[in-house]
Amino acid sequence: MTSRFVETWVYLARSPLLWLALTVSVYAAAEALYRRLGRHPLVHPVLTSVIVLATVLTASGTPYSSYFEGAQFVHFLLGPAIVALAVPLHRELHREQAMAVPLTVALLAGSVTAIVTAVATARFAGASRETLLSLAPKSATAPVAMGIAERLGGLPSLTASLVVITGVLGAVIGPALLRRLRISDPAAAGFALGVASHGLGTARAFELGETAGAFAGLGMGLNAVATALLVPALMRLLLS
Repeated sequence: MTSRFVETWVYLARSPLLWLALTVSVYAAAEALYRRLGRHPLVHPVLTSVIVLATVLTASGTPYSSYFEGAQFVHFLLGPAIVALAVPLHRELHREQAMAVPLTVALLAGSVTAIVTAVATARFAGASRETLLSLAPKSATAPVAMGIAERLGGLPSLTASLVVITGVLGAVIGPALLRRLRISDPAAAGFALGVASHGLGTARAFELGETAGAFAGLGMGLNAVATALLVPALMRLLLS
């Protein structure tokens, strides 16, 4: 019986559709659990899906490259999803223009804080130069963060992992922290989530409302630009 199961699994594992179907199924189940438990942050669907899929890949001995061959269609859809953020952004255009000055100040404060605190803490802990360079752009969206890390001499693969961890943590604890700080304005809350935790924070912000989601998308985009400009200059100061 065990031998037949292994043979069946080996056969199915060769099909890219297996990993696509598994990814979609796991996320759908995680989303259903998330809603059933009243959107408790500890069972956020992204966090749950990552844990389940990582466990399956580890237990089955499947390399990530084989998994990505099937799941890359989901990765492809990230592009249209990002472009679609232009719709809520346009709807909030007048408010965004009116808040240009405070948003700029918040962007600079959030971007600099994310870079300096992470690098300073890691340096105090004795992290290597490569690790510090990989850690600095962690709050930017993954393609931008990986490009920055590679250009500066960091490890893009490590940066990708750090970006995911940052996003998950922001999506899990961000809204609760904002409530504790009594930040009730959806624009401010959304912008903070977008700046601090990029795409995953933006997705979480949309659960708070369209206004929060629109400002989160704005924060994510602006922070990608700010991080690309600030990281090289700040790293020269922090590593000198």
